[in-house]
Amino acid sequence: MSLVDVEGLRKVYHRDSLEIPVLDSIQLRIEARDFLALMGPSGSGKSTLLNLLGGIDRPTAGRIVIGGEDIGALKSGALAKWRAQHIGFIFQLYNLIPVLTAFGNVELPLLLTPLSRRERREHVMSALRIVGLEDRVHHYPRQLSGGQEQRVAIARAIVSDPTLLLADEPTGDLDSNSAAEILTLLERLNVEHGKTIVMVTHDPHAAERAHRVLHLDKGRMTAAAAPARSR
Repeated sequence: MSLVDVEGLRKVYHRDSLEIPVLDSIQLRIEARDFLALMGPSGSGKSTLLNLLGGIDRPTAGRIVIGGEDIGALKSGALAKWRAQHIGFIFQLYNLIPVLTAFGNVELPLLLTPLSRRERREHVMSALRIVGLEDRVHHYPRQLSGGQEQRVAIARAIVSDPTLLLADEPTGDLDSNSAAEILTLLERLNVEHGKTIVMVTHDPHAAERAHRVLHLDKGRMTAAAAPARSR
């Protein structure tokens, strides 16, 4: 079985009596350790699909099965618990808490777990070590470059060892050098740490780092491109 199986996925938003279709008839399979890039014009439904995969939003119709779990069938509390255990989010604008240090930001997802303080520290330091920021533990976001902020955000995303990493334009706010560093880090997480990654991007250079590139257009999946690179 694939890690992710999406069948007949449809998403419609409502504004008063108006129906706004966003995704229609999406079929998608993602194997464990895959690195998938989603491309398409603005408004094509890329971020909506990412939010559905992460359990932030619910489908209007269809099924999303991740690791054998039909997440659309989960009630709100169970879905929140599942999301905390299995999904790591990486955002374009980092979403760091300004009053917390790098350590504090990375520790946030662990505060609701049964881990002891010592265990939380071990997890946080391991995540910061992976992203190369063990020397910035006590720095606040304002004291970091954009690339360093995104690396803190990635450390936060991986600190709970999630099943699936979802990255929404992770290099969209970075200069070319910082963007290349972040993409290399994502490649390492995929190859060396076995993370399955789904990345939304407008940047063809970013998409080239993925194993596969799929395109969305007006809410429908178009023909897949050839693999961006060999594994």
